[in-house]
Amino acid sequence: MGLTEFQRHIDSCKRCHFVGIGGVSMSPLAEILHDMGIVVTGSDISENTAIRNLRALGVDVAIGHSADNIIGADFIIRTAAAREDNPEIEAARRNNITVFERAQAWGYIMRKYTNAICISGVHGKTTTTSMVSHILLAAETDPTIMLGGTLTVLESGCRVGKGDVIVVESCEYYNSFHNFHPTVAVVLNIDADHLDFFKGLDDIKRSFCHFASLIPSRGHIVCNGDDENTMDALHQIDHELLTFGFGEKACVTDKPIRVRGVNVSVSGRMASMDVMYDDKLFCKVKLRFPGKHNLENALAATASCIAVGIPAEAIEEGLFAYTGVGRRFEFKGNFNGADVYDDYAHHPNELNALFDAVEKMNVYNRIIVAFQPHTYTRTKALFSEFAEQLKKPDIVFLAEIFAARETNDIGVTSSELADSIPGATCISDFPALTDEIAKIAQEGDIILTVGAGDIFKVGEALVQRDT
Repeated sequence: MGLTEFQRHIDSCKRCHFVGIGGVSMSPLAEILHDMGIVVTGSDISENTAIRNLRALGVDVAIGHSADNIIGADFIIRTAAAREDNPEIEAARRNNITVFERAQAWGYIMRKYTNAICISGVHGKTTTTSMVSHILLAAETDPTIMLGGTLTVLESGCRVGKGDVIVVESCEYYNSFHNFHPTVAVVLNIDADHLDFFKGLDDIKRSFCHFASLIPSRGHIVCNGDDENTMDALHQIDHELLTFGFGEKACVTDKPIRVRGVNVSVSGRMASMDVMYDDKLFCKVKLRFPGKHNLENALAATASCIAVGIPAEAIEEGLFAYTGVGRRFEFKGNFNGADVYDDYAHHPNELNALFDAVEKMNVYNRIIVAFQPHTYTRTKALFSEFAEQLKKPDIVFLAEIFAARETNDIGVTSSELADSIPGATCISDFPALTDEIAKIAQEGDIILTVGAGDIFKVGEALVQRDT
């Protein structure tokens, strides 16, 4: 089923049911279809703010999944977490009601916008999408926004606007972003990840290449000229590349990088640079966040907004106003004089960027890390790389692997990983882990809870002890 089939259902049907309607990318989708005149219903396993907002618009939402919830529905849109054994999906199959994936619906919605900025990459998607969102808000474009985190300025991960631009975080897992229809396809980087689905790095490169090729002839491909995997994947596409980076020439192609960061400064909790566009000074960027990787994300955001004609003043204003996104170097509070931060990093390269940023802040005596590996397949495939990065902090604790969608069929454990890191300790129980960190934390430390699972609970528990 593709775009044409979804279009037919939108044109001919009156009622759509959302399975998992409270999700971060499901609720704005439901709101958009509701605004288009479609009768929308939905269900989810628990109440949340998004569901309450939808009810205020007149959307009927049931708590709990039941076959009765889909009675009267002409078609279904499901979240990726809704499996085939979900009672609503089973009922839809029995009754020959068409089931669409969330990404298919978003792909259709994108066609309604003059500018669809789709931000992909193995690392940095949420941060860059957030930065672009801030810029578009500063430019008063009234954008529609969908990202996989909570944007502080919105207190949400989504916004439904009335303007002609949409910005969407675009995930490669299961080739989900192949359903999208970007006018600006952004590739931040390409790396080995999600190896439970992809066959290897070359397979991942092919996936990103196909995504970038989805743009129309008037569209733009924005890509990281410093990233060899990205340039290797994209340089043969018959379309001009709008490259960004810090080097003078792009990897592989040896062509000048078009949006380039110069005069880079990373000092304490601040970072800044001048941005050259086709060798002319375009704007001056100041961030209230540390780390060269965040400046790289800001370059990507700048290039993306250049592609849709946003002026330099709005880019400067939007990036300086950027105050972060949930779980991306998010300050949680203090414990016993130590600063507590939480970060979503769950790949070795992300750990490297995080630790490098903290070290260059040069304000902490010790770095204490509580890391929770995310999925068994990723931990197994990148075991030695994780071990190498986790040797960098002063003190390392490992929580048990967060399984997510997997079962431990391959037998890897956090204890094995801890054994390969001098001085590391594996503590699977969160209260016990919190106790151990509490025993050693002191003024001048930074405590980092790191991972894509629920390790943030440890940092929150620590901060609550100090209140």
